[in-house]
Amino acid sequence: MLTNLAARDVETLIHPYTHLDKFREAGPLVIERGEGVHVFDTGGKPYLEGMAGLWCTSLGYSNRELVEAAREQMEKLPFQHIFSGRSHDPAIALAEALKEIAPVPISKVTFCSSGSEANDTQVKLAWYMNNALGRPRKKKIIARVKGYHGVTVASASLTGLPANHALFDLPIQNILHTSCPHHYRYAEAGETEEAFSARLAAELEEMILREDPDTVAAFIAEPVMGAGGALVPPKGYFEAIGAVLAKYDVRLIADEVICGFGRLGTMFGSERLGMTPNTISVAKAITSAYMPLGAVMIDEPMYQAMLAGSREVGTFGHGFTYSGHPTTCAVALKTLEIYARDKIVEGVAAKEPHFLRRLAMLEDHPLVGEARGLGLIAGIELVADGATKRQYDPKAMVAAKAVGFCQEEGLILRNLMGDRLAICPPLIISEAEIDELFDKLGRALDRTLEWTRTLPA
Repeated sequence: MLTNLAARDVETLIHPYTHLDKFREAGPLVIERGEGVHVFDTGGKPYLEGMAGLWCTSLGYSNRELVEAAREQMEKLPFQHIFSGRSHDPAIALAEALKEIAPVPISKVTFCSSGSEANDTQVKLAWYMNNALGRPRKKKIIARVKGYHGVTVASASLTGLPANHALFDLPIQNILHTSCPHHYRYAEAGETEEAFSARLAAELEEMILREDPDTVAAFIAEPVMGAGGALVPPKGYFEAIGAVLAKYDVRLIADEVICGFGRLGTMFGSERLGMTPNTISVAKAITSAYMPLGAVMIDEPMYQAMLAGSREVGTFGHGFTYSGHPTTCAVALKTLEIYARDKIVEGVAAKEPHFLRRLAMLEDHPLVGEARGLGLIAGIELVADGATKRQYDPKAMVAAKAVGFCQEEGLILRNLMGDRLAICPPLIISEAEIDELFDKLGRALDRTLEWTRTLPA
């Protein structure tokens, strides 16, 4: 029977990425507070937050400096828009800070409130740029199967997951999808990672030629794919892809919403994986998720096109009420200060070997087909037969069952399509807490294995 609070939830809230019908019986896990890498439900039970919320709470919970930064800014200037030439110090300072740490030369920054909005803006800017340059046919944007870029009409179209398209009449026109770079699942027998990367680059080139290079504007990619499976790209992938893009004047959009700000042991995932983007989307860890904030970092050629378009139209007709919200910008500035002062990014690089050692130990588990990660992010694929990579019937929802056992063990993880588990803890996690995470996960996998023996043959 649901508690009063849970019952109120069921009758009032729509929960994203939830089986809404089944949820009416199960109800929510209501989280009441958080401290460090742990959160606590209304009964006081602690859970190690192994997903940093939704890939985002990099500095953990209840960081007093971030709370104080918000309080101070709200007392001084709680809101001010930046429409029609108005401005304020937090937005200016944050744009300067982002330009300084960007992995490639950046000219300007435009703010929004989420990664979805950032990637939606990327689509609009790609179209705007080519119109301003007199190239009205160069509008197609290539994303990847299993890529995740958001849930607005445009960003959900970029997302390469069936559930984000079904019944929504998506994707929209001018959005294409090329192959998913998951070596474990899609490589041919005996194909090396480098050969797989070369094949995917050749497929991309074939797509561009088939569509006509004069119609293809951009290619968008996450350094490590998030909601599509926490997938680390194969060796040489972005170098091979980058050569194709350069050959046909196709711009690279880096979706750094998950990988930005230290997740891979570098400030941006692009630096770790050989990407040279033209524009960059960020969100999530820019404020350690304490405030909703997203941004698009724009190169000089795009800015010059925006100037030309503004001269033609008389204004730049894009922006949000909360673009550059002073309180969110103040929290982001404090977050960036903490990353630098406390050497958070360097700390991730130092903890990565221990994290990956514990991850690799799971490959001996009968349920685990693949366990691969980078920095402090990892994906685990559960299979019925490790030798053949045979998957369970999707209707069995084995990964979802494993996540349920994790929750009972006091660990929050997330199941993704294809019976995959994602791990993405706060960046401040200690090595002892990494051990706690994998110990609890190991027990949950053991319980899942026992449960699978009850499934129909």
